[in-house]
Amino acid sequence: MKRLIATTALCLIALPAVADTRIGVSMTSFDNPFLTILLNGIRAEAGKTQGLALSVEDAQLDVAKQLNQVQNFVANGVDAIIVNAVDGDSTAAITQTAREAGIPLVYVNHPPAELDSGMPEGTAYVGSQETDAGRLQADAVCALLKGREAPKAVILMGPLENHAALVRTRMVEEAFARPDCQVEILEKQTANWNRVQAQDLMSQWLTAGLTFDAVVSNNDEMAIGAAQALQAAGGKGEIVVAGIDATADGLAAMQAGLMDVTVYQNATGQGEQAVRAAIAAAQGQAVPPETWIPFEPVTRHTMAEYLK
Repeated sequence: MKRLIATTALCLIALPAVADTRIGVSMTSFDNPFLTILLNGIRAEAGKTQGLALSVEDAQLDVAKQLNQVQNFVANGVDAIIVNAVDGDSTAAITQTAREAGIPLVYVNHPPAELDSGMPEGTAYVGSQETDAGRLQADAVCALLKGREAPKAVILMGPLENHAALVRTRMVEEAFARPDCQVEILEKQTANWNRVQAQDLMSQWLTAGLTFDAVVSNNDEMAIGAAQALQAAGGKGEIVVAGIDATADGLAAMQAGLMDVTVYQNATGQGEQAVRAAIAAAQGQAVPPETWIPFEPVTRHTMAEYLK
């Protein structure tokens, strides 16, 4: 089922065929299941437009490499640039490089630092409100823990420099401090979005004798890794396991009973909107500085709607 709701008029723009338009794309990493979905969305949307050519690069989690890729895009005279930022706090040089060259720049999924003060002219951002992701996840976990006495949880975080990881975690912490959802957080550590690292971390916690009622993960991959560690230790039992992104693997884990909650982030929709914005900007059209695609909570009762 394809779900896409954008909160700007950008999705209403009808883009004609373009002649020899080139868009440079720099991705944080090719080795990430969610970002693979995002990149596939970019490629699929670009494939619908005759005369459009993409040049896609893997920044390999390296801020300096990503800046160099953008500089190369500028040197090669692309018509627009799409960046999935490695580090949102280190985007100033990328933005400056594109603006000085007069090339439209669209950030996607990972918000740049510039978003806080307003996107500069010639730049735009396409993504989803991370505050909603953490809030929706926490609300679903709270509902599942209702009735338990003094419930406890552990949190698996993404990279500590990543905006999404920080915001999602903060929203969970705030929710767990509410009078209607009193959940004690026993541990909070990073597993860098990675399934294997999450599995190892969870194994360490279990070996140390840690007991808890919920595992709250900043993404599905870490939630899956944690669930696998629980299974290896005898099963997750009544422990609530929650992720974010509703990836194919995440939904499969829910079907298998390894996960209870996730939050759908429309990676495909973000990729499509980023391409549309880049094309429109390259053609001289006005592009909204921000395009927000909503998160949606997913439980075992609703997951059938999200299965492809």
